Amino acid sequence: MERETSPGPVPAGYSQNFLDLMRWRVREVLLVSSHYDSYLFDEDGQLYGLIQDEYLGLSMSHSPEIVKVSKASDALALLGEGRQFDLIITTPHIEDSHPLQFAKRVRELGVARPITLLAFDNRELSSLLAQHDTTVFDRIFIWQGDFRLIIAIIKDLEDRMNVGHDTESVGVQSILLIEDNMRFYSSLLPEMYTEIMKQSKRLISEGKNISQRYMRMRARPKILFCSDYESALEYFTRYRDAILGVISDIDFPRDGVPDPRAGLDFARHVRGLQPDMPVLLQSYHPEIEREAAAVGASFVLKASASMLEGIKAFMKSAFGFGDFIFRTEDGREVGRAKDLRSLEEQLRVVPPQSIRYHGERNHFSNWLKARTEFWLADQLRPRRVSDYRSLEELREDLILSLRTYRRNQARGAITDFESESFDPTGTFARIGGGSIGGKARGMGFLNMLLNADGMEYRYPGARVFVPCAVVIATDVFDRFLDLNDLRGFALDCDDDALITSAFVEAEKFPPEIISRIVQFLEIVADPIAVRSSSLLEDSQYQPFAGVYETYMLPNNNPDISVRLQEALAAIKRVYASTFYRKAKEYMKATPYRLEEEKMAVAIQKMVGSRWGKRHYPEMAGVGRSYNFYPIPPQEPEDGIASIALGLGKMVVEGGPSVKFSPLHPRHLPQFFTVADTLENNQHEFFALDMTLRGFDSDKTYDSRIGLFDLSVAEDDGSLVKVGSTWSPENDAVYEGISRPGMRLATFQTLLLDASFPLPEILSKVLALGSEAMGTAIEIEFAVNLSDRQSGLTEVGLLQLRPMVVDREPGEIDEAGIPPGRILCRSDQVLGNGVIDDIRDIVCVDYHLFDRGRSREVAQEVERLNAK
Repeated sequence: MERETSPGPVPAGYSQNFLDLMRWRVREVLLVSSHYDSYLFDEDGQLYGLIQDEYLGLSMSHSPEIVKVSKASDALALLGEGRQFDLIITTPHIEDSHPLQFAKRVRELGVARPITLLAFDNRELSSLLAQHDTTVFDRIFIWQGDFRLIIAIIKDLEDRMNVGHDTESVGVQSILLIEDNMRFYSSLLPEMYTEIMKQSKRLISEGKNISQRYMRMRARPKILFCSDYESALEYFTRYRDAILGVISDIDFPRDGVPDPRAGLDFARHVRGLQPDMPVLLQSYHPEIEREAAAVGASFVLKASASMLEGIKAFMKSAFGFGDFIFRTEDGREVGRAKDLRSLEEQLRVVPPQSIRYHGERNHFSNWLKARTEFWLADQLRPRRVSDYRSLEELREDLILSLRTYRRNQARGAITDFESESFDPTGTFARIGGGSIGGKARGMGFLNMLLNADGMEYRYPGARVFVPCAVVIATDVFDRFLDLNDLRGFALDCDDDALITSAFVEAEKFPPEIISRIVQFLEIVADPIAVRSSSLLEDSQYQPFAGVYETYMLPNNNPDISVRLQEALAAIKRVYASTFYRKAKEYMKATPYRLEEEKMAVAIQKMVGSRWGKRHYPEMAGVGRSYNFYPIPPQEPEDGIASIALGLGKMVVEGGPSVKFSPLHPRHLPQFFTVADTLENNQHEFFALDMTLRGFDSDKTYDSRIGLFDLSVAEDDGSLVKVGSTWSPENDAVYEGISRPGMRLATFQTLLLDASFPLPEILSKVLALGSEAMGTAIEIEFAVNLSDRQSGLTEVGLLQLRPMVVDREPGEIDEAGIPPGRILCRSDQVLGNGVIDDIRDIVCVDYHLFDRGRSREVAQEVERLNAK
């Protein structure tokens, strides 16, 4: 398998930078105009509603409030009271003041917020401009009946305020617009912003989750609007590497006077510095088109009836809005891609000449930047066609870069499940609404940490990852209960078998969720674990560990309808376990009510291999970043791990396992003597029986998980790398299983083998997780020592949860405790703590205890506990 290191992991904190975009927003606008002017653009009282509908339609997070006043005195009173407006818009007609006088009085109050003049008549405005100094206004626009102009005015201001931070933070792109004709830019800006918002809306639909969708909207391209040569040159010089392209007039001021060739000179300057920069020139004079072509610029005639359509078409093609259209040198279309996935697919089949054509012009990186994929675009931009030995090598590098980036993006987030984008090598997705629960949240957080740290392929020969999974969120649990009227019954019933039967036999399940589960099963045909993930599970102080059920499925029936029914049955059984007796008893010990608990279900691909009729990993276990009982030279903070052959159920349920500190893997006290080795060793292992179908209806546990002797593992071939042999003839333990004797699972060869640094991997993951969570943590993991497809050792991380580590005072002054106050004493103890709610102690006198009646004693103690 080729190691996917290009382009590498997205840097840590990159997504957080997106969340910091668009810090400055226009939230409140003061509109000062006569009643008639207000009526003209208020659309019969509908202006606010139209603006709000436009914002919602474009998925923008907020629409600004507009406060209207008709008198300058009222506006000045609001400002004098300290009312904070982000933008002030005034019209030429105010009942008690001239707009210039009003603007100057605003400045005299010390208000620095932008003031925009919104005029209605070009002749009246010409007189105002000719007779007065209008520099007190930040912008001047002409109303032409399009309410989108108000939105454009707001977005223009937000772009100016945010461009510096947003460009520096993640490289947000900008379009440079140079135009001094007020009527023209008053109609052009609304069209351009609408086109940008439509592009952003298209991209939002491709976001993997809600967070990514909002990030894409925040990272939309900005418009840097200016009216003279000097401002344009300043913008271009400062943001040159983040300019998508230039749309410019031909005739605009330079050095304070109109220059009929300013646009041509600016285009020549831009193309001289960046030959591939898209430039569109516009003019009322058709003869300019030939000169525009000479400097490498496109052209549109201002007098044309389709001028605005021409500019929008240029934005789509030159700025990368819309589909990526693969073309050859003669302009012939040979392919089309609408997103990253289809771009990767098209790159496999388009002619090499098309790849060269686009590669030489940086079209790939330009299209990616327009889609807010700045990091990937920056990785591809420095690469030149001449850097590759052949066009096929360039093709493969582009495909690898896209595939790796898409996987990294998916692995670093909990995405909404889409079959087209789900990657069975590591995607973590959700189905349905509501919470994904504590266990899934821990897996998702661990997935994000691994991706941000770039751990997946850091260790030679090994892959460290969170197996792909979909999480059916808690809203589906609520809908299932309500559809089948099970809630009241489940809360009142105390018979686990009856609860299980009622849930499994319930016929109604949300059909759109079933459809998504089918899509997942079509992608993942390997064994799966159906795991609980309740709201309270894996919380720091009430972990609920082992309270709810997990079911494992072979998922290998050729009939997908059979696999679906098995998956639904497992999901329903996990739902049922929310109401089992042990869950209800556990809940009583917490401050929560059972009816507050909700269950999500994680369906996760299992780590391991098929061994004969069984599926299991060669190693599974638990790692903890804090060791309560360290044996020197171990320290508590060094952590501890426990591993066993087969499924991790052996370790989780306290069965025999190999315990070691990841920082001291050679220090194995349980193997100090042969007697210790024999006493503490594993003789059986758990595995999923791949031959069993369905569930035993009378059992509430997973009956397909079987317990097998180590001799079965030897026959399977899975004991070769982890086993040792005890020779009774000379009472010695030898590594490997090549000689006769008792088989043991000691893992000593692997723990000491530097070629597979399991201790180092566990130590790194534990340190990474505990630092990120701010507390001690526990992980569950499984290891497939040689994946038969990739040849890599797979270290699958299955769970991350916080540990409860109370820092109680360690020393007890025994001399200060009167003998009559000591209930019992021992010279061998396992730590101390305080339990302050014990009222009764049930004690079985071992002198009178009849071992033959152990079951009766246990039942009697259970009845007493229940009281």
